[in-house]
Amino acid sequence: MSDFDPDYCDEDSSPEDVEEVNPADIRLAAMNLLARREHTCLELRQKLKRRFPNLELVNTELSKLTDENLQSDTRFAESFLIARCNRGYGLMRVQQEMREKGLSDSQVSHAIKIADIDWRALAQDVYRKKYGDIPVSDLSDKAKRVRFMQYRGFDREDYQRFLK
Repeated sequence: MSDFDPDYCDEDSSPEDVEEVNPADIRLAAMNLLARREHTCLELRQKLKRRFPNLELVNTELSKLTDENLQSDTRFAESFLIARCNRGYGLMRVQQEMREKGLSDSQVSHAIKIADIDWRALAQDVYRKKYGDIPVSDLSDKAKRVRFMQYRGFDREDYQRFLK
């Protein structure tokens, strides 16, 4: 057994022996996570909850970080949207991923409105990067290309014109 195991308690230990959680430790851990990349409030809460058992203190520190604009779901939404578009993902997939990260529909739609992305042009770039100017050879090939574009999160109207 290692020297430190937070889940280990021997028979002689009591709740008083467990170290008290310091709000500064929670803040430091949250700031370290935010220094690496933007996080949604939900993501931070989940990560901090695993490390610190006092959910009330975690929520308090998260509220402070949000009030100080050190954590912002809006900022996360905007940067996440641009990052996913740069990697070639379409609107439907990006929206779903943003909801999974804990963003509300209004935050998602606000980020999409601000970004003002031409989804059809993005679909064309992704399609051309994958398939070039090679025409569809048969129904099997066409189905494969449709599945690829759907997996990437593009609407049928975004890519249908390429599949002729």
